[in-house]
Amino acid sequence: MQHILGIPRAGFHQFAALWAGIETLFVFLFLNPRHRMIVAAVKKHGGFDRRFYQAQLPRAQRLYRLFALRHYAVFGEKSGLSPSGQFNPATYLRLNPDVNDAGVPPLWHWLTKGQHECRRLEDPPNTPRLPDHIPKLPTIRVRDIKARNAVHIHVHYPEVLNEILAYLGGTSLEFDLFVTISYRGPETLQLTEDLQVELPNAEVNIVENRGRDILPFITLLNQGAFEGYEAVCKLHTKRSTHRVDGDRWRKRLLSGILSRNSQKLLQKFLNDPDSAVWVADGQLLQSGKWWGENKENVDKLLGRIELKRHSENPYFPSGSMYWIKPFTLGMLASLQLQSEDFEEEAGLLDGTLAHAVERAVGELALASGQKVVETSKLKSLPTRADRKKPSFISALYLPQFHRTEENDTWWGEGYTEWTGVNSAQCQFDNQILLRPASALGEYDLTDTSVMKNQANLAQDAGIDAFCVYHYWFGEKCMLERPIDGLLSSRSTEFPFYLCWANESWRRNWDGLSGEILIDQTYPSGFELELAKHTARYMRDPRYQKPDGLRPRFVIYRPLSLPDPNKNIARLRDAWRDIGVGEVELGGVLFHNESGADPDLVDFWIEMPPHGLFDPRDLLTRDAAPKGLRKNFEGIVYDYAKLASRSNDPNYVQSLPHNCIRGAMPSWDNTARRGRLAHIAHGATPAGFRKWLQDLSEHAIEDSYRSELMINAWNEWGEKAVLEPSDRFGTLNLAAVREIARKK
Repeated sequence: MQHILGIPRAGFHQFAALWAGIETLFVFLFLNPRHRMIVAAVKKHGGFDRRFYQAQLPRAQRLYRLFALRHYAVFGEKSGLSPSGQFNPATYLRLNPDVNDAGVPPLWHWLTKGQHECRRLEDPPNTPRLPDHIPKLPTIRVRDIKARNAVHIHVHYPEVLNEILAYLGGTSLEFDLFVTISYRGPETLQLTEDLQVELPNAEVNIVENRGRDILPFITLLNQGAFEGYEAVCKLHTKRSTHRVDGDRWRKRLLSGILSRNSQKLLQKFLNDPDSAVWVADGQLLQSGKWWGENKENVDKLLGRIELKRHSENPYFPSGSMYWIKPFTLGMLASLQLQSEDFEEEAGLLDGTLAHAVERAVGELALASGQKVVETSKLKSLPTRADRKKPSFISALYLPQFHRTEENDTWWGEGYTEWTGVNSAQCQFDNQILLRPASALGEYDLTDTSVMKNQANLAQDAGIDAFCVYHYWFGEKCMLERPIDGLLSSRSTEFPFYLCWANESWRRNWDGLSGEILIDQTYPSGFELELAKHTARYMRDPRYQKPDGLRPRFVIYRPLSLPDPNKNIARLRDAWRDIGVGEVELGGVLFHNESGADPDLVDFWIEMPPHGLFDPRDLLTRDAAPKGLRKNFEGIVYDYAKLASRSNDPNYVQSLPHNCIRGAMPSWDNTARRGRLAHIAHGATPAGFRKWLQDLSEHAIEDSYRSELMINAWNEWGEKAVLEPSDRFGTLNLAAVREIARKK
């Protein structure tokens, strides 16, 4: 040919090379249909990691590195290069021969069809069954003395364990160690024996190879293994054999959270109330492309506790190695995941429950007003002015939990508040109807030891006093036995003051309508009688004087008095006349709908949800919780929106100058009203923590004497409870402890 063209042999080779270069550049600039398919699929579905791909082109021309996706589409795929650590084209074609036979681009097929069909990306694992003689649940020893922190290592690849132990050994951290090992055959038994010798103080257990590193961690969590620690470090022998950079990724994850500076960084993490999870740099993912096949599973997970996703973009610690604080651990435990919820191990790289849990961790942090923080951000956390600590925290207290003759007559033999709580029926799917945890159980308040235990829990959380409802009807008093028993038990510590619930008792529990069971009246001279009745409580040394001088008394409905100004003046005079002296008098704000003089009383108490509810927050049938019963006639509204309104400037300006700000952990009176219930949907300790955090930042300073009122301590029939529950444990108390600055 070169002779025909009249070109010398050497010149011909130069010309051919030049022509090939022009042809290659033309193909690169003007993509053919196959190449355009790949580029379009990536732009729509993601799946291309630019930095990962560029690392495979160390000597490539700058143009190719700059337009890395084009390079992959034109040259990379047929050369066997991987578009990301999660996808290997050659392996995909080998495992899916029909795709190879069809001749279509493997990445295009995976993104547009394969991932939805749950196609394999790597060889299925060999997963031997756990022998019958090995318990399916780890055995946890009770420790008398614990380190401040715990470390959990899940071992699936034993060859990586020494590397992790070396990273741990390079820190100055003191920790308790928990090790779980995937059962992979007889060699696992030998490894366990060796570790029990090498790590005599560690908890070492064999577990079923199921749920990757997530299920073993969840199992330990559910068993209470992590209770009492300030933080827990979650590690595992990550290999990511489907990724070219699997080992490098593991080392980044480990070195980012375990180093010579770990003790100092961990303390920074613990000192920052806004940080829930600490991960290595680059491992906080916040892009919609990282949902993969997990969005629906995340929705189902959060739906188990009435939560919704924070946004359309995931926000989570990738790689599943991190430090995590107790509150987020508690929220994770509240999902109540069990082994049977997780799929059997099949080697899937996405779309499993384990992948959904990984993403849900970030969502739980966001729901509580916290964040996932990377190491470099932890090093440079901005100096934050301390949030205002409430000067005095009260919780409303219901004394109904004991039998009375009247309740036996009105509601049936043996009736107490627990009767309604235990008979409540769900009004929608996944509705959380709380029950008391074993810490207190279904107590009887005629036993003063219960009140002592309640006071201990409250004190530990930073709650200063119980505002106890008191039902005085002149000649008759109701539900007085607990507080009267307290006066007889001088040794029982129980800080309290009274709230006179001056409303009639009615059949439907709202004090406004329905058959009257016992009427609240105000005969002439009732002020002196009330003063005499309450004096003996006020003289008790446990009766609270928040200002250090005056015993406090609250009137639930001050405007229901015949002549509020005159009645309150006479009541104050009566207390003075009988020797009690000056009394700090308050009223409940939501009963001041007529806008009475704020100075009618010394202070008003904000009592959510009353006064904060806005009809615009109602969840219509279209947006209502899944499975809302057809005969439901109550209302369902958004807890998060109600909590947010608490700090809305327009709402705040409407409050009287002498108002004690309030918050509620939740609200759902299904136990009392059934299908007519009022329900704050999405109320969890996470949302409660965020509400308290926002109040601390923006509102407590302007609250009356910087106080806080919580509705309530034990309104189980309305799900407004701080007490330990079967679903959330002590998380509501933990949220209060944080705002009270209690360690």
